Amino acid sequence: MFYTMGNCCSLGKHSEEPPKTQLSESASSRHHQDHVGPEALTPPKASPGGGARTSKVAPIGPVLGRPMEDVRGVYTIGKELGRGQFGVTYLCTHKGTGEQFACKTIAKRKLVNKEDIEDVRREVQIMHHLTGQPNIVELKGAYEDKQSVHLVMELCAGGELFDRIIAKGHYTERAAASLLRTIVQIVHTCHSMGVVHRDLKPENFLLLNKDENSPLKATDFGLSVFFKQGQVFRDIVGSAYYIAPEVLKRRYGPEVDIWSIGVMLYILLSGVPPFWAESEHGIFNAILRGHVDFTGVPWPSISSGAKDLVRKMLNSDPKQRLTAFQVLDHPWIKEDGEAPDTPLDNSVLNRLKQFRAMNKFKKVALRFIAGCLSEEEIMGLKAMFKNMDTDNSGTITLEELKQGLSKQGTKLSEYEVKQLMEAADADGDGTIDYDEFITATMHMNRMDREEHLYSAFQYFDKDNSGYITTEELEQALREFGMQDGRDIKEIISEVDADNDGRINYDEFVAMMRKGNPEANPKKRRDVFV
Repeated sequence: MFYTMGNCCSLGKHSEEPPKTQLSESASSRHHQDHVGPEALTPPKASPGGGARTSKVAPIGPVLGRPMEDVRGVYTIGKELGRGQFGVTYLCTHKGTGEQFACKTIAKRKLVNKEDIEDVRREVQIMHHLTGQPNIVELKGAYEDKQSVHLVMELCAGGELFDRIIAKGHYTERAAASLLRTIVQIVHTCHSMGVVHRDLKPENFLLLNKDENSPLKATDFGLSVFFKQGQVFRDIVGSAYYIAPEVLKRRYGPEVDIWSIGVMLYILLSGVPPFWAESEHGIFNAILRGHVDFTGVPWPSISSGAKDLVRKMLNSDPKQRLTAFQVLDHPWIKEDGEAPDTPLDNSVLNRLKQFRAMNKFKKVALRFIAGCLSEEEIMGLKAMFKNMDTDNSGTITLEELKQGLSKQGTKLSEYEVKQLMEAADADGDGTIDYDEFITATMHMNRMDREEHLYSAFQYFDKDNSGYITTEELEQALREFGMQDGRDIKEIISEVDADNDGRINYDEFVAMMRKGNPEANPKKRRDVFV
């Protein structure tokens, strides 16, 4: 099972965001506050009577704005379940009841600016706001200690939605309609409660357990926001295949969630995404063109009702796009509606397998590469910043960045340097401070660096033969808890350009650099459209 990660943590159910001054307020000024356990999940209140306390009050955590507490006092933390940009998800067991949960742990050093802290707080507020709704993963408690924020939530042990479909081996339009009905009901609930998810994709729908009729749960509200009617959002967020065109134009509202589910429905019916290209930029261009292809296999044999619904959900004009309520009213999606019960073409399942398998292989490789980034490398980046900051102001200007990069022998064009500056300058003041620099350069470093790709290739190529074989790939996926025999052949055949049944280094690099939309699914300040 592979959890995707967003930022996370926890505040009171109806609490407003803590005042910003709380970040710098000293713990001693709050000496008379009650210690609030994580299950209460409300900001601390003054003690009744305000008398002197005999026990020492825990310091206030700067992220959650309430007393710090050790999650390990209540839970035993177990094996890793998955990792993402901001943190790692572990299996955890309640010491009192033995019940199992998922614990999402975020290292506070990764929250590099106020905006990151706000994102974390907001995710918590949204999860509290939605907790108790059917089909939304439930938040059990939140903890903050010196190093990390821990979010304890319902464990979805049934795995990802697409894996279940593939495992069944047969699949009909009626089954797709039933799944979509649940997903749209979840979105309808969010929208009617004033929340837009902004990162809907198959990986964020998990099954609660392994039962045949297990409930589906929406997860990862790390990019979600509260919205009011008519409010316009401008930041580019989400995962490439699923981003709506108006997001790329930086002017959008809750309609983006319907677009993302329309993309999911297209994939559920055909096994491939509707907007595809070799690079993220190419994917964005295809989305902006908005042409949805219904000519290739299996579309000629798919019902006109299904195609009609896909068209209406993937309407490039958000005003013309169906709302969640209108989607639920469409004749194809209704229970006992028009969706036929005949099995879909085998090619759909095969393509779906390939789509999933490729993403798995890449995830393992990316996780390995992420592990290659050591403290030493960050120390190198620290030194690099100092060298560039010629006037010791603590910030780098565009001119200093240009000179610094050319001194380093980095051959970037004027446009690329500007793009890097824009991407790194989180607060938009025209300069880059140290935190901004480290964050931006780590993202630059992470993916394409030759030595990282080579190390990752060697990690798979256990016998140093220069090839990744079926057995080696199986072993590597097993090490990361992703072993699935059916996927291995799909992965090899998809990557293996010369059809020799194994993957060489060039084929591996091509795969890692090809349309890699999930490298950094967080906020994209560096997209030019």
